Amino acid sequence: MLHLVCCTAVHLLLSINNIFCQERELSLVKPYSTNFLNFSGDNQTQSVRLKTEKPIRIRVIDQYSVPVENIPVYFEVVSFPGETDGFSFEFPVVISDSMGIAQTYFTMGSGEGDYHIAARIHGNYKDNILIYTIHARRSNWVFMLIIGLLGGLGLFLMGLKMMSDGMQQAAGDKMRSVLSTLTDNRFLAVGVGAFVTMIIQSSSATTVMLVSFVQSGLMQFAQSLGIILGADIGTTITAQLIAFKLTDYSLLMVGIGFGIQFFSKNKKIRNLGKTVLGFGVLFFGMHIMSESMYPLRSFDPFIETLLKLENPLIGIIVGALFTALIQSSSAFVGILIILSTQGLLSLEAAIPLLLGANLGTAITAILASLNTNREAKKVALAHTIFKIVGVLLFVWWIPAFASIVEAISPKGASRPEEISRLAEVLPRQIANAHTLFNVVLTVATLPFTGLFSRFINKILPPETAPPKEVFKVKYLDEKNVPTPALALNLAKSEVIRMGYNVYEMTSDIIIPFFMKDVVILKNIESKEKKIDFLREEINSYIMKITRQDIPEERVHEAFQIMYTVKEFELMADIISKSLIKKAYKWAEKPVEFSDEGKRELREYHSKTQKQIRRAIEVFRDVNLEKARIMKQKYKEYRTLAIELERQHYSRLKDAVLESVASSETHLELISSLKVILSHATNIARILLEWTVPTRQDIPDQEPDQ
Repeated sequence: MLHLVCCTAVHLLLSINNIFCQERELSLVKPYSTNFLNFSGDNQTQSVRLKTEKPIRIRVIDQYSVPVENIPVYFEVVSFPGETDGFSFEFPVVISDSMGIAQTYFTMGSGEGDYHIAARIHGNYKDNILIYTIHARRSNWVFMLIIGLLGGLGLFLMGLKMMSDGMQQAAGDKMRSVLSTLTDNRFLAVGVGAFVTMIIQSSSATTVMLVSFVQSGLMQFAQSLGIILGADIGTTITAQLIAFKLTDYSLLMVGIGFGIQFFSKNKKIRNLGKTVLGFGVLFFGMHIMSESMYPLRSFDPFIETLLKLENPLIGIIVGALFTALIQSSSAFVGILIILSTQGLLSLEAAIPLLLGANLGTAITAILASLNTNREAKKVALAHTIFKIVGVLLFVWWIPAFASIVEAISPKGASRPEEISRLAEVLPRQIANAHTLFNVVLTVATLPFTGLFSRFINKILPPETAPPKEVFKVKYLDEKNVPTPALALNLAKSEVIRMGYNVYEMTSDIIIPFFMKDVVILKNIESKEKKIDFLREEINSYIMKITRQDIPEERVHEAFQIMYTVKEFELMADIISKSLIKKAYKWAEKPVEFSDEGKRELREYHSKTQKQIRRAIEVFRDVNLEKARIMKQKYKEYRTLAIELERQHYSRLKDAVLESVASSETHLELISSLKVILSHATNIARILLEWTVPTRQDIPDQEPDQ
């Protein structure tokens, strides 16, 4: 009976309304509100078996856009996922209210996918039907979203590292050459910073390297300023590559890269394959993250959070913290581009996040400088202040900056859906904003790097009293181990430092024999302990480098370094384990060398020092010509040692008293110096042995310096 009464009432209402509306042209529109996101309820998402969070709303208006009330609106499902059941409307027929609004809730069925719902009014009207799309997601969508994001981000970062490793291994020597030819030319320094960062794919990593270089004395602080600015430009190249929509070809790149790396025998081509493979893995990771983020397009809490990021302060803080967490501005910009492809991010919301990302790269450098000297701390401080200056330059005119970026970026094809149009143009706009920010910052600050350097020096003046020296490495830096070419360069610098310590020990050891002053022996003993320490540290560092997949020529270089370390240590052992003991005994004896004996010892000692110095230069410069000269010199010095012994025996025959009393010590000194000469020459021999397959000694002799 109640059903009959309801139906009669509806039909009566329809009859009255039809009479009333005969003179009015009605139509349906999807209502919107400035106070509520997605007020119409179209394109919302809900889990299977649950009721939509927002009602499906429709507005009835007349030809003058005036809301019309008391109009029945019929809701029905016109398509749904296959093999699903249980879907229903709260009210399939709804009467429009005084605002012309008719609304109902929809309960999802058992299957995930898209439901297309028609809302219509009866009558011969032009626009009497509208279609709504409701997305049904699986019940565990949050869990799947999280693992998709984490897995995709992991693939993205792994691909970024593979790209970096492949490019570094292919261009490691070039990087070393470029870094070793730095000048005070600020424009050249910018180019160096951009090139190196383009290779290693991270401005943070470049800045950390600068911290270690300045810490070790390989570079002056003032030289690093231009490189820092160039590094910030170099990191934008990665963002430009990411902005190209290459995700559709990611698996193709993975296949090509793997094929090149797996089947090629050429090391350089394999490194190229590793780079292509990393590029493909990077874009496949982006694809995974993009697919995982799709449900967020209709997740209101997330969209409302993104809208808050248009507040510059919040956006900068979020960008800085997130970049510092993953330690890669390139990765964070990649995530922003993924959000933009889903229509979840506007350009004005992305710019504060970009500013924060640039600020976040400085945090990594600050952390790297915590346990460094004052000069290295200046690099991190300079990087941070540069970024702060950049943020302050741009934060006040973000809307205007966004307009400039939009003007210089591709407009994209016109599309009926705004989200689709934005998804096409926003990635390029975000990448261009990232590049433009760093280029403008460089142009604005580069002319003032001299003043800036003096300003930093005032903030961090030189330490008044150097700390008490303890045994520690000066050049070795664990952060550079993944870059074999640079790490080996640092190891060479540490070996050269070790060699000069041996040279000083050799210079000092003769003093007690001539002056009978044993005070200097304590200093020699301290240097010997330092050399033992350096031997352990350098060998350990070299082993870490060689455990990586490095080219054969790098393996040879590592062997040469370890061999040279051994030879320097053997020289130091001769002094510490043999000559120091003899020096103490000699100082207690009331005897002296003859004048002729002193002259001979000075001469041979001088030859030994020169050979050690040549060994250091040969090792440092990989000077094959000087290595051959060293071998020729050793033959001369070996002959000279025999001649000096002959002269000493002649004095013994003539019964020179000083020679008789000092004979044993005199001969032991000559013998020990000859062994040191042999070890110094071995450094040249191994260089020739491992550098050229065929060689011959040069007969010409180098005059003594």
